[in-house]
Amino acid sequence: MLHDRILVRLTPEEGERRSSGGIVIPATAQVAKRLAWADVLGVGTNVRTVKVGDRVLFNPEDQFEVEVHGQAYLVMRERDVHAMATERTEHGTGLYL
Repeated sequence: MLHDRILVRLTPEEGERRSSGGIVIPATAQVAKRLAWADVLGVGTNVRTVKVGDRVLFNPEDQFEVEVHGQAYLVMRERDVHAMATERTEHGTGLYL
């Protein structure tokens, strides 16, 4: 990856969901503008906070999709990341919003 770019793979979405009231929402239901989690697989030389292995929260509609060996990946800028979940806990809980 070059400059401030990040290569991610979307975390597979689970099927049905339940609302807080207990209503079952099928996997096929359309949800308006939903952010998605993805696993970071590569980072550019100018990326400062995100590391390979982190999970990031972002808007998948604004990203570029690329296919490599039959696998779909997304390429985005570091500034498009809304939150980061990481195993590194030297700065706190591991979830940065």
